[in-house]
Amino acid sequence: MPSALPAVVALAVLAAGCGAPSRVASRTDRDGAESLPLPTGKRLDPVGRTIDLGNMPLAVTLAPDGRHAIVALSGWRQQGIQVVDLHGAGVTQTVPQAGAFLGLAFAPDGRNLYVSGAATDQVYRYSWDGVRVTLSDSISIQGSVAGDARPSRFVAGIAVAPDGRTLYVAENLVDSLAVVDVASRRVVQRLPTDRYPYAVVAGPGGEVYVSGWGGTTVSVYRPQPDGHLTADARIDVGRHPSALLLSPAGDRLFAASSSTDRVAVVDVRARKVIATLADSAPTGPGEGSTPDALALSPDGAALYIAEADNNAVAVYHLSDASAGHPTGRGKDSLVARVPTCWYPSALAMAGDSLLVVSGKGRGAGPNPKGYQPGGSLEASDYILGKMNGTMSVVAARGSAEQLAALTRRVRSANGWDADSLPRAYPPFEHVILIIKENRTYDQVLSDLPGGDGDSTLQFFPRSNTPNHHALAERFGLFDRFFVNAEVSAQGHPWSTAAYVTEYIEKTAPLVYADKRNEVDEAGEVDTPAAGWLWSSALRKGLLVRNYGEYGTPAPGSGLGGAPIRYTSTMPELGAITSPDYPPFNMKIPDQQRVDVWIKELEGFVAAGRMPALEIMHLPGDHLAATRPGFCTPRACMADNDLALGRLIEALSRSPFWKNTVVFVLEDDAQAGPDHVDAHRSVLLAISPYSRAGGIHRFVNTTDVLATIEDILGLSALSQFDRYGRPLRGIWRGTPDLGPYRAQVPGQSMTELNTADAIDARASRRFDLAEADRIDDAAYNRILWRAIKGPAMPYPGARRMSVLDVARGR
Repeated sequence: MPSALPAVVALAVLAAGCGAPSRVASRTDRDGAESLPLPTGKRLDPVGRTIDLGNMPLAVTLAPDGRHAIVALSGWRQQGIQVVDLHGAGVTQTVPQAGAFLGLAFAPDGRNLYVSGAATDQVYRYSWDGVRVTLSDSISIQGSVAGDARPSRFVAGIAVAPDGRTLYVAENLVDSLAVVDVASRRVVQRLPTDRYPYAVVAGPGGEVYVSGWGGTTVSVYRPQPDGHLTADARIDVGRHPSALLLSPAGDRLFAASSSTDRVAVVDVRARKVIATLADSAPTGPGEGSTPDALALSPDGAALYIAEADNNAVAVYHLSDASAGHPTGRGKDSLVARVPTCWYPSALAMAGDSLLVVSGKGRGAGPNPKGYQPGGSLEASDYILGKMNGTMSVVAARGSAEQLAALTRRVRSANGWDADSLPRAYPPFEHVILIIKENRTYDQVLSDLPGGDGDSTLQFFPRSNTPNHHALAERFGLFDRFFVNAEVSAQGHPWSTAAYVTEYIEKTAPLVYADKRNEVDEAGEVDTPAAGWLWSSALRKGLLVRNYGEYGTPAPGSGLGGAPIRYTSTMPELGAITSPDYPPFNMKIPDQQRVDVWIKELEGFVAAGRMPALEIMHLPGDHLAATRPGFCTPRACMADNDLALGRLIEALSRSPFWKNTVVFVLEDDAQAGPDHVDAHRSVLLAISPYSRAGGIHRFVNTTDVLATIEDILGLSALSQFDRYGRPLRGIWRGTPDLGPYRAQVPGQSMTELNTADAIDARASRRFDLAEADRIDDAAYNRILWRAIKGPAMPYPGARRMSVLDVARGR
């Protein structure tokens, strides 16, 4: 490695800056200890001095003085900007905004700062005095061009022209670039971009580049003397282009394709890609590192790539060609990876230091805590509100040995060095994956002996959920299962694709905060590059059946009194979706869904053939709060419980029981409290070979997918299942083929909320047509009062979990 190569290292601060690893009991010895990873299965082992930030920071820019940095917060709980003193004071100013996203840029004069207003369709302008920002005004991007005032455009990336007179704004939801005259504060031009324009950069000669997340190209525009732009070219840089970085000379453009783990190097004069930097895990598939931010070393010899899902920064030594040098010698090479906090989302150079902003920072931890009777529920109790970011200040330069040590830490933290154990499973031929909605472990199973539960947080005891309890007792109690997701927008992709795209990760907090329109383009923005679990099974020639996942009424269905038929929003799923199985609709009980499934099972028995893979959405445990005319919380959960019990009973009495395994999990755990972590949830692994008793090993959503892939002989979809921890050691040697008998809950399943029910008026505003279109923080409090009664105070933190202690909370 050339001695001149800048290399990121921090020898004086090698201790973890995001909190020490936590300790939990091992599977075989409750007193033995093993480290507990993040819910994604990764561990944090970062370098650098860490500064705590607000909720979900997504952008950073260095102030002209080099001493301060400005960070944009785009979280569920908090949107706005923060001023950070890099010389030790940390955050010195926090300015709330009605919305914020990726856009953040200083004007060339260094006195004006422009900030995205996201769904407000505003660009906020601040004055900078060297210490603090002061809001000067805002620029509306609606209605300035005649006859064009569509809300919401949603401000994404922002760039300022070299002369400071023009502002370029990516309008993410209407596929256009707005050209703003700064003096008049008017949009003077709009130009089409590729789908979902994301980042914007302006070159020293006035050229403008815009990435289009929903496509494959970067759009290029040339400046005109009047300040307008002319569309010049579109350069194909790979699927889902996001972050852009232009070299100081303006001759090289770096474009991240985050869902394919690649960064394209573009010769902007030739308008073509001259190199592609591969950024995947060492032996993993080409998805899961998620490069989402870029920075260049001061001498231009090294490119730093934030790997959001590796919790790392990759250091690339650039060839002369990629660096823009005329000799064209050398090769691009990955020389190191540097560990960071959770989900690095923005990078900036500050002299000889690299600033690494991590959107999820130190993680979530237990919830709720701090609520006092008569007070209000703290926004920080909701899972998206708990994810505060961090900034790591990492010193530059180091020896080859030091860099190698940091790379080894990244490998270890990501589990890339884990041994690949031989396949050892019972003779399963069929897998059923049942995806339910939003419950935590403590809400449902915390009263079971042998598990780590806090029963004071329980919503649904055995009398309400006898089948969940009986199934856990007979087939294994998992008290260390964590969902990878925070909310359902992530939860269903995690549960069926082992990956969530950068776009969904970064927009979900604003969607759930009602600060952004939800995007539904039949999977255009959330479809991972490797596809879905069913894609993999279909490629292998397996028979697959879908029940309600990504379901929707079929076009034209139900007209003239005819029965409603169902299909899927995913084209590939349409042909294999049960037309009679209703997708999410809280007016339809789960009993009706399971009736359909049992009828199809009878057909499989008659035919002597059952699908190798079945995917089912069983959504009744989403609940309907206390909305009049809908099932009460207890009734909804009882219906869901009995439906699950009836399904297992029918299967256990069929000839397919002997070689079938059923995995039951929640897509996320957003709608309830848990004393260990806001991601801890309910998992059941049901089969004649499932061993009873407590199973205390760590397992997460993508570990379950890794298990399914092992059983069916499928390839991994992302690095999360590729390096997962399949459930190979939980099976009995001899099967118990005895049938399961469903238990009827003591709670009525037909009980409906009345107009005078607790919080009925507040519940009327909840949209129950689709999952998660509600305020979950308010929703949880309504559920608690409905189930526990108004006299029972909403719970605070009763005790600290081992995860709390280890994270120093």
